[in-house]
Amino acid sequence: MAKRDGGGFAGQEGYCAFSVSASQTGDVIRYIKNQAAHHAKKSFEQEFLEFLERYGITYDPAHVLG
Repeated sequence: MAKRDGGGFAGQEGYCAFSVSASQTGDVIRYIKNQAAHHAKKSFEQEFLEFLERYGITYDPAHVLG
């Protein structure tokens, strides 16, 4: 975390993290192994924005993905 203005700490700009349940480990491993094929059909950017929308995460399009 980056210290800002001498007080408190703030999250790193441009960073995002999500967690998954341990019961989904197999699905995550399969996703990682098949990422190249998966992203040949849908870009990372498309998938990321769909993920944010699916889970109701508020974001400013001007500040997502540079």
